[in-house]
Amino acid sequence: MATTTHDTNLEIQDRAILVSLVTDEVKRSGIDPEYSLQELVQLAETAGVEVLEVLRQNKETPDSKWFIGKGKVEELRMAADGLGANTAIFDQELSGAQVRNLEEALDLKIIDRTQLILDIFAGRAKTREGIIQVELAQLSYLLPRLSGHGKNLSRLGGGIGTRGPGESKLETDRRHIRDRIGELKRQLDEVVKTRNLHRERRRKSGVVQVALVGYTNAGKSTLLKQLTDADVYIENQLFATLDPTSRLLELPGGKSVVLTDTVGFIQNLPHDLVASFRATLEEVNEANLVLHVVDASSPMQEEQMDVVQTILEDLGASGKPQIVLFNKSDLCRPEQLEMLPGGSGYLKVSAFNAEDLDRIKDTIQNELSGDTLSFRIPSSRGDLSSLLYRVGDVLDQSFEEDDTLYSVRVNKDDYEKWGYMLADFVNHTDQD
Repeated sequence: MATTTHDTNLEIQDRAILVSLVTDEVKRSGIDPEYSLQELVQLAETAGVEVLEVLRQNKETPDSKWFIGKGKVEELRMAADGLGANTAIFDQELSGAQVRNLEEALDLKIIDRTQLILDIFAGRAKTREGIIQVELAQLSYLLPRLSGHGKNLSRLGGGIGTRGPGESKLETDRRHIRDRIGELKRQLDEVVKTRNLHRERRRKSGVVQVALVGYTNAGKSTLLKQLTDADVYIENQLFATLDPTSRLLELPGGKSVVLTDTVGFIQNLPHDLVASFRATLEEVNEANLVLHVVDASSPMQEEQMDVVQTILEDLGASGKPQIVLFNKSDLCRPEQLEMLPGGSGYLKVSAFNAEDLDRIKDTIQNELSGDTLSFRIPSSRGDLSSLLYRVGDVLDQSFEEDDTLYSVRVNKDDYEKWGYMLADFVNHTDQD
């Protein structure tokens, strides 16, 4: 459990009551408030918080002053006193004024869902890019709310809501914070330029890219590890992976592709976080194929799939070829597996089943491969012979007078780019 050491050498842990307000707008949104609250519990525990109690309130609209009703504020105060809570975490986003009013009324640290997620990301970021992205998201979120976080910033105890930028930065004036945001954006632009150069090199070299996407904790990192023997951090918790990891995956035919693990998605993913991580998430746009990993054992799998598809649409990647991997099938009851979609584009797998891993590789290969074509290349055209190896897998070759005959299983994307140079050399008489 996460603790923070202070000048007094005492270790104070966040002990929290979670609060959910179900408004008419929440009901219309289609989000299941109970499932969202379950996620909030997981998020809090991931951040090292001890969850003491959960409070719920149904209300047509949020209270402009307190967010929850005044009577519920008093109920929260009494519960906090009785349980010894030092923190209240709200499942929805609060305004700066609401945070200030709640702090004064309750004498608790007040955190909302967005700040909690940002805090988890701050603890997960390891690369320079990840650290920049998280700090940028935190400052962008906190800048309009500075007037509402007075006690949070001066309170001894640290813990959630104070990781990342740090108290000293957040207590400075708005102009200083805006300057810091500008500097972070400049640093991020440099990182993005470098990332784009790498992308362009991969494009020119004909590297085929496959992206793993999915709801947080669906098992993407485990699949990456099992498929490629990658040394990646794996833990049964939300957002165990933050920085994207790429590894070579060898397919059955001998060709290798780059398999990239991406940060997990979650409903109500903070806007500032999506904006800051856009350069990283856009790796999905560069992929030739998307593997959408779904936790088949989750009772909320359909809702989780919808969240992922919505974010892919926002990124402009919804039209990418996609294979849905219903992962964790070993945790499912037979009747659960029967209810899952089947057929082309869907696989029911376990990351710990060797046969399933082979099926995934076969499916990737088949999806990336186009038709098998025959080519008659003049022996003098070594450039075209080399190009054939670039656009697909050469299955067979033979020699006839001054020509070489090739049988090639072409890669769809590569053949679309370079096939025009080979169009006059397709040997139609040999096609089935």
